[in-house]
Amino acid sequence: MLKALVTADGGLTGAGYSAAVLIIVLLAAAAVFFCRRNSSTAKMTTQQLVTCAIALALAYVTSYIKVFKLPFGGSVTLFSMLFIALIGYWYGTKIGILTGLVYGIFQFLQEPYVLSLFQVGCDYVLAFGAMGLSGLFSKSKKHGLLKAYIIAILARGAFHALGGYLYWMDYMPENFPKALAALYPIIYNYSYILLEGAVTVALISIPAVSKALNQVKYLTTPVRSVKTVTR
Repeated sequence: MLKALVTADGGLTGAGYSAAVLIIVLLAAAAVFFCRRNSSTAKMTTQQLVTCAIALALAYVTSYIKVFKLPFGGSVTLFSMLFIALIGYWYGTKIGILTGLVYGIFQFLQEPYVLSLFQVGCDYVLAFGAMGLSGLFSKSKKHGLLKAYIIAILARGAFHALGGYLYWMDYMPENFPKALAALYPIIYNYSYILLEGAVTVALISIPAVSKALNQVKYLTTPVRSVKTVTR
């Protein structure tokens, strides 16, 4: 069955792209269902969906703006990870993970490479879905966004590194120091993730940026909206 979805060079066939689009639709439907079950009004559900859609669009567009790209996958982009981490931070872990899963499939459609279903799961679905763990700090009052973003990118890197140990060790450079060979997947994957992360942390540490993001959170968080209407 996998051969019908994947080309000889690891890309996707027409059937493969169709299957990926179907999965996106199913995940989007799951997100709608979850939001409806956890929102007391249709307005709140719409608000969540619109915000998630905008974040996905911004993350996808900025993922094309690459400062540099590594030879075996991975690149430093224009803050694309921030937009996914924000959804978890604003709406909690469950919605954050759902949004990350959808984004991971978008990334797969953007640059598909298939060695096995498990490799696809590690590099695309689980890696980006794990960024929804930013929701663990959704109620943190002190440096909440900073902690949320850091846990999001560390979680993403962990699954990329796992995939590296299982499938990508054969691509290790021949001149790579033997003493560090066992750490190659970790060094490779976290090199670009942490570099983009450092630049993003510097950005969100700017008081004006932090204040602006907090204001967006205030305007797009359903509980806050309800309190405002009640007043």
